[in-house]
Amino acid sequence: MSNQIQKFEDLEVWQEAINLAIDLTNELNSCKDYGLKDQITRSAVSISSNIAEGFERQSNKEYIQFLYIAKGSCGELRTQLYIAYKTDVLSKEIFSTYLDKTHKISAMLYNLIKTRYNNF
Repeated sequence: MSNQIQKFEDLEVWQEAINLAIDLTNELNSCKDYGLKDQITRSAVSISSNIAEGFERQSNKEYIQFLYIAKGSCGELRTQLYIAYKTDVLSKEIFSTYLDKTHKISAMLYNLIKTRYNNF
């Protein structure tokens, strides 16, 4: 069995990002702050979507550009999580869990960007 990445679904960072989007969507299912809920879910979905779109592009330069967009969406999501926590939409424990996940995904994206720059 090969460890080679053949499709974006093989990327661990994409798997982490899609799980985060699904978990947050479920977490906020009963949230009544529809504007914030929408912003959070859109940002979360944007991370994995941009990883996938970049992977499917024709050039390494485009791929890296979309990885940066995904990383930006991760930062945007982190900001929205702070707002959700400060407005009591998320408990401290839930907030901390998701904040940690966004930091992990940002670090993974940073490492993938570095790898794409240096090796492709």
